[in-house]
Amino acid sequence: MLEELGHEVLVANARKLRLIYTNKQKTDEVDAQNLARLARVDPKLLYPLKHRNEDSQAHMAIIRSREAPVSRRTRLVDHVRGAVKSFGARLPKGPARGFQRLPQERAEEHIPEALRPVLGPVLEQIGWLTERIRGYDRKLETISKERYPETELLRQIEGIGPLTALTFVLTLEDPSRFEKSRSVGAYLGLVPATDRSGDRDPQKRISKEGDEMMRKLLVGNAHYILGPFGSDSDLRRHGQKIASRGGKNAKKRAAVAVARKLSVLLHRLWVSGEVYEPLYNARRRGDVAA
Repeated sequence: MLEELGHEVLVANARKLRLIYTNKQKTDEVDAQNLARLARVDPKLLYPLKHRNEDSQAHMAIIRSREAPVSRRTRLVDHVRGAVKSFGARLPKGPARGFQRLPQERAEEHIPEALRPVLGPVLEQIGWLTERIRGYDRKLETISKERYPETELLRQIEGIGPLTALTFVLTLEDPSRFEKSRSVGAYLGLVPATDRSGDRDPQKRISKEGDEMMRKLLVGNAHYILGPFGSDSDLRRHGQKIASRGGKNAKKRAAVAVARKLSVLLHRLWVSGEVYEPLYNARRRGDVAA
């Protein structure tokens, strides 16, 4: 309403304003005065936020609602595995979505007889949650095709499905907010934090700023790209190069590096509308046959 009346609206990031939330004399009047002074000196001191529009917020709510049964299913799967392991047996490796087949197909072989009556209801719950998750996935697929055709550009990359593509579009919403695609990695907290002062410049972990769910999805996609089912690409080669250096947590660092590169690439494809070439950089260097 204020914007429609011609006013400039700044939404301050409360987590960044220690001047306000650590003030020992905190009142609404004092808060308003401090906000006004900061906005007058330099609006960037407020770390202004950009809110999504109503439709984008509603669609993001579907994604976050999907996360609730996914997290619950993961906890139940871990419980089943732990219970079976305590009896000296092990369940076969595989994704959580395959657990709904356990009661009918694999229970006799892998679950000790003493645990079948106890774990049966848990397995049924896992199957029910899996069906609910599939319902969310179908809804997100429909929304992507009907409302966000740009997600098809992002899904050119192997491993990027409708969930990651749609979440990326809804998180950034407007790609023109970033002058350079490289800024997206920092926006999503995938670059090292900095604490430089004089000659002191310690190596820090990634900042983990921005949307946590989007960051987790990108890291998950990076693991797929680096995993046994990922095909040859610039992203995979970049991660393998970092992992080959060895050292503590080399594979984790490689996954984060690929996730950062992936965020930059997704933004670039979105802005340019180009056809994705998995080995574009390698061909330029002559590392692969033309």
